[in-house]
Amino acid sequence: MMEFMLDTANLDAVSRCVDIFPICGVTGNPSILKAEGKIDFFSHLKKLRQIIGRERSLHVQVVAGDFQGIIKEAETILRKIDDRVFIKIPVTEEGLKAAGCLHDRGVRVTATAIYTQAQALMAAARGADYLALYCNRMKNMDIDADLSVKTLRAVFDREGMASKILAASFKGIGQVSAAIAAGAHGVTVSPSLLHDALGLPVIQAAVNDFYRDWTAVQGDVSIADL
Repeated sequence: MMEFMLDTANLDAVSRCVDIFPICGVTGNPSILKAEGKIDFFSHLKKLRQIIGRERSLHVQVVAGDFQGIIKEAETILRKIDDRVFIKIPVTEEGLKAAGCLHDRGVRVTATAIYTQAQALMAAARGADYLALYCNRMKNMDIDADLSVKTLRAVFDREGMASKILAASFKGIGQVSAAIAAGAHGVTVSPSLLHDALGLPVIQAAVNDFYRDWTAVQGDVSIADL
């Protein structure tokens, strides 16, 4: 099933979106958290968990770049939030080592900062649950993100690998649709892109036309009042 996740740490935005869209998780990183200003890190993330519930996934990124630091931060995140959190780890050499170690301990892992198929394949082989491909950034580097998604999906399906491709880093809803069409298992997007997808002027124009045609015949009355 296609998975839609929110790429934000804004509590109001998350609260609004989970009531509207088919959201199955929330992802974040230090850059996204920066937009919220100086916050109490764990208190804020606990509030996010309260909003989305335990049935949706919460992906929290580490800051440390070395193996021991990543492991220590992951353990702290799991202890201070809950043991269902997906630990987001950039796919570097140290990150790959930590991802494999955490996976072997039963920890949920989201491999992130992925630009190449090699990164994704190695993270998948190390047991990462999700692979966050930075689609727009890949395109900006003249890397065919959609072809990468398509190729990776074909390999995973052929090999029966459990890792899911989580396309990320979008600048427009067209990129989101392209990633899904290419075979991404899920996408993580900013709330603004989701609102834009349903906020096209032509959509509202169609709604206005329907209402005008209704009132032309029935008058200004609701169906519920008939």
